[in-house]
Amino acid sequence: MSTAAQHPHLTVLPPLPTEPPAPLEGVVVEKTTAIEKPRPAWLGNAVNHAKENRLYLPWAARGYAQLGRDWMAGYHDGWPHMIRTAENAIAESGEIGKQSEYRQELEKRRADYRKHRLLYGGATAVVGAVGAGSLAVGTLSGGLLVDLAALVAGWGYGAWNGRRTGQDPALATGGAAPLNASAPTLGVRGVDDLITALVKADIITAAEQTETRVIGGIRQEGPGWGARIELPEGMPAVKATARLANLAGALRKKSSQIEFKPDTAEDGHEGMVRLWVGDSPNPFAGPKMYSELIDAPRWHFWRDGIPLGTDARQARQTLRLIWSSILIGGLQDYGKSYLARLIAATAALDPTVRIIVITGKKGPDWAPLRKIAHRFIAGSDPDTIREVFSTMTTVIDDMQARGDKLDRLFEEEPHRVPEGKITPELAENGMGPVLLIVEELQELLGGAALTKMPMPDDDSEKPRLVSAKPLLVDLFARFNRVSRFVLGMGVYITQRPDSGGVPTELRDVCVKRACFRTRTRESSEMVLGEMAVAAGASPHALLESSKGVLVLDEGAEDGYRTLRGDVIDLPEFAVICERGRQLRLDAGTLTGDAAARDERAQKAARARALIVGCLDVMTQLGRDAVQLDELAARVGRPADELVAAFGAAGVVRPEKVTIDGKRVRGYDRACFEAVLKAV
Repeated sequence: MSTAAQHPHLTVLPPLPTEPPAPLEGVVVEKTTAIEKPRPAWLGNAVNHAKENRLYLPWAARGYAQLGRDWMAGYHDGWPHMIRTAENAIAESGEIGKQSEYRQELEKRRADYRKHRLLYGGATAVVGAVGAGSLAVGTLSGGLLVDLAALVAGWGYGAWNGRRTGQDPALATGGAAPLNASAPTLGVRGVDDLITALVKADIITAAEQTETRVIGGIRQEGPGWGARIELPEGMPAVKATARLANLAGALRKKSSQIEFKPDTAEDGHEGMVRLWVGDSPNPFAGPKMYSELIDAPRWHFWRDGIPLGTDARQARQTLRLIWSSILIGGLQDYGKSYLARLIAATAALDPTVRIIVITGKKGPDWAPLRKIAHRFIAGSDPDTIREVFSTMTTVIDDMQARGDKLDRLFEEEPHRVPEGKITPELAENGMGPVLLIVEELQELLGGAALTKMPMPDDDSEKPRLVSAKPLLVDLFARFNRVSRFVLGMGVYITQRPDSGGVPTELRDVCVKRACFRTRTRESSEMVLGEMAVAAGASPHALLESSKGVLVLDEGAEDGYRTLRGDVIDLPEFAVICERGRQLRLDAGTLTGDAAARDERAQKAARARALIVGCLDVMTQLGRDAVQLDELAARVGRPADELVAAFGAAGVVRPEKVTIDGKRVRGYDRACFEAVLKAV
């Protein structure tokens, strides 16, 4: 390499002048530009902030929209809801006297609502007239400056009210929310982010973003956040809610912590949805919540309903089962029996409810109900299946006889049957609810498939034998159909949510359906139905840790609910059933198998007391044998009555006993002790 290449030429620059050069003579300077003084930092930040927010015009528009909503809220002031509550009370009441009372309350509320609207509208008109008059006078007399001041004041007032929409300012503007370690993060930074998530979830297209509105902004709702979304024109809500899993992916959340349902509010429509996202990946996590039924001395099944548990927002939830039946399905060990136990415990604490239990397997799960159940059948062998047929036929006949009685009562005393249905008063007087609990439905249907039954209505000498499974399904479904209006209710539990364990013809007559965790969407549809799953119900999205969490669809307009059920353990359930037995004894409503069981228990107790008394007589006499006449005199009962009581108790009288060295006819200690061991 050459030396020149290694050492390139350097150019030495002259030193910079320390003073500005003097102006040249003969040069005329036309204009000298002054050095601008920098503006304050706060002013620059304010200008930049105004530019970023488009001079706060969106804030002003949002502010006046919020003021309009506030005015409407004040104008209605909750009166429509109170009026609807009174109307519902009239519809649900079965007593004419109470309906008249509720009707008076309804008319009073309507009158108060009219008065409130008149006063509120009048006050608004006065304030508006004063404001408009003042503005008109100022505008006409003050000139341009006053007009500009009024315009700026109106703009500023709207922007001030629109700076937030009930949540963090960053959410209202679509900007980034400040991090706060003590507050839950919303998962989206604002309305724009939420609409973008809808695009990513393929719920709307990019071109439909401007047609999609988040009404009222994003709001904090309990342990999570919620939003009310109006979809583009022509898009039904059920189409959007069917993409719950897509939305969960777009929001980076688990499906189990999201509720995405059609909006059924009165001011909504078919193109509106409600979204709620929990802060926690599992909003139902926590210790067991034990049911209030455990300590309740009594419960009104009709009036108070069945206390179920809490939803993700920690609100208490109740099930109304009157006039309907329920199907409960899901994987094993996720809480189906606990939910059914809540229903059974509620019924047990109401002595007007008659309970019938049919379970496909034997075991202790439902054994406490033997104390109060009118019929209790356990097993799935052919003989048991035939017993189920006999019992169900009898129950259906009894319910139809109740319907005939109700018809006669309507003709003779129509005021007691105002709607042609059983009222709470009639239920208290012998027409109480009848609750049929069918546990292990899949085992019963499996056993019925192996059982042959004669074809119904086959009058031939040799009736054709067919599989009992379809006949049993039809029998359960028929119970639901014919007994609904005379207070017959069915509870069907299966742990095999497929076409074999959940026959469609039985599911379709169960108005209410509850599903615990399933593995597939198809299994969820088998329990809840396709419409509920299409609307967003997702038991298949529940976590493996979601013990006791269920999706409940009651067939109502408000759709499904996801909640965590309360707990009643088996020992507490046994105590509740014992309490229910005593309530029925006091009310005289213990019937059927439970009454027979109680009678046997009372006979055994009386026999035991008699035998213990006889043993005490021998102890007092100081020997192990006693003659009949001597024993009768000691216990104060005639000899022939005593012999009959001993025979009923199972005492085997020996040929002869030895007393004072003599062989005589009587009883010894051994014959009594043998009975005590058997009792």
